[in-house]
Amino acid sequence: MPQVLEFSDVVVRRNARDIVDHLDWSVDDDERWVILGPNGAGKTTLLQLADTLLHPTSGTVTILGERLGRTDVFELRPRIGFASSAMAKRVPADETVLNVVLTAAFSVLGRWNEDYEDIDERRALRVLAEWRLDHLADRTFGTLSDGEQKRVQIARAVMTDPELLLLDEPTASLDLGAREELLTLLGGYARVTTTPAMIMVTHHVEEIPVGFTHVLLIRDGAIVAAGPIGETLTAEALTETFGVQIALSEEAGRYAARAAS
Repeated sequence: MPQVLEFSDVVVRRNARDIVDHLDWSVDDDERWVILGPNGAGKTTLLQLADTLLHPTSGTVTILGERLGRTDVFELRPRIGFASSAMAKRVPADETVLNVVLTAAFSVLGRWNEDYEDIDERRALRVLAEWRLDHLADRTFGTLSDGEQKRVQIARAVMTDPELLLLDEPTASLDLGAREELLTLLGGYARVTTTPAMIMVTHHVEEIPVGFTHVLLIRDGAIVAAGPIGETLTAEALTETFGVQIALSEEAGRYAARAAS
């Protein structure tokens, strides 16, 4: 399958410390990856590289066939969907849900004087329905619950039919019901063959949706293990990643982890 992302000997250095440490990694277009690791491991930095928001100190990053540093990132970014809590803070609280999603067509946050075609609005409404948000189209973003805001972010990210979808902790801070609703939607989306390659960062194995195919375990900017999730996500690998003896269980494609007794 065609590669959508390739890191080759990538280093990101800040204040004489390697946040990403000589990392090699590739993602094919039919793969759905979850990145796991402790705080400060470099997870979000990997997403920032993949979204062209950050350039490596050394090494090469190739995204959708374009090498970072040798391509116009403003032409590349519309091909990438990105949802994060940081982005949500930039959305005007009084913007309607429909406009939050619709404005992705122009890669802007907040509707100003752009002219949108009927086809754009129809697509935005269809995407809202797919993420169970159509009944909220006229609500303002600031009045939504955390779970609803997370789904709006993802709907915005998929509005432009991206070739690569990046999700930074999409279930963080959600209550049990909202988390499970979002994981069900993400799992269903991941299993559709026309869905783009997906990369999702999380801290917890319980937040891995069914349908995700690969896992990258990272600690101190270096890969502990990477590969198909059924083979790679093990108690031993998690123990090495988090520095605590971990017991892992799996049922019907969902995982749970706890400290081993």
